[in-house]
Amino acid sequence: MSAALIPLAFVLALLLALYFTPLAREAALRFGIVDRPDGRLKQQATPVPYLGGLAVFLAYLVALGMVFAFDTLLLGLLLAGTLTLLVGLVDDFGVLTPAAKLAGQAVAVFVLLRSGAVIELTQVPQGLRWPLAGLWLFGICNAFNLLDVMDGLAAGVGTVTAVAFGVVALSTGEYPEAAASFALAGALAGFLVFNFQPARIYLGDAGSLAVGITLGALALAIRWSERSAAGFLAPLAILAVPLADTAFVSVLRARAGRPFWHGSPDHFPLRLHRLLDGSVRRTVSAVFGLSVLGAMVGVGTAALWPWEAGLWTLGGYGLGFVVLLVVLARVRMETQP
Repeated sequence: MSAALIPLAFVLALLLALYFTPLAREAALRFGIVDRPDGRLKQQATPVPYLGGLAVFLAYLVALGMVFAFDTLLLGLLLAGTLTLLVGLVDDFGVLTPAAKLAGQAVAVFVLLRSGAVIELTQVPQGLRWPLAGLWLFGICNAFNLLDVMDGLAAGVGTVTAVAFGVVALSTGEYPEAAASFALAGALAGFLVFNFQPARIYLGDAGSLAVGITLGALALAIRWSERSAAGFLAPLAILAVPLADTAFVSVLRARAGRPFWHGSPDHFPLRLHRLLDGSVRRTVSAVFGLSVLGAMVGVGTAALWPWEAGLWTLGGYGLGFVVLLVVLARVRMETQP
């Protein structure tokens, strides 16, 4: 596999997403697969079609297939992504219970673990690798699903994350991982043209779940500690935005006595949106900035800096994020379920 083909995977995926996304939008409108405003959490002016995730995943899959031969890693990623995509599509029709949705994700996680695609976690005892990998994959899969609360947010953060993963994979000579990362980044970047505010199409559960499990698997597959002893902590910085939002939502919903899966305006981007006078573009740009900063910290920790500098930088970034979340937790939201 040649490293020179990796930029081609990005460009192809971007162009394919630009082509597939309008087609997916037209299909969603024709068959009534839309997200309708409810005056509470869904406050868009008009119904917005789903199926954006299908366009993203098709662009990602076709771009990889045109450029690279599928090895075990890519086959595992694509199979697990396809399974979560199908689970999400059914959920977008509103017919899945939370338990059935988790069961579908469990099958995809099991497929990934059985495929041998998850090869990192070398610092963890052998007997704990599968359980911890399974928890991680569940967590990241659902973190991106939770983060998809604002035009362009999940797709943009996913693009930044995938680029960061690709850069680290290139630095360690892991070309299949780099190809998958940059192809996903290209597909998401093309989709963002139609998803940025005002969004003309949404990722839907199909897209956010498939993107989440793919990025979660890549985070486990890349050899983060190849260049730095602190490199295994880098994914925490690169994925800080979805991880922080999931933790934030979980704590606030638990304190309010609500189930974790119960929709509410507890997401930190929604509270930041209120602080920024209701500007979606400013809010999404601010969260993108946090994601880019985390990506820079993660890439630096894994591939550029001595491990001591990496630890100090990670600690500073993490502390700053915690302070921001504490401030946002005090923001009162008018709409409470």
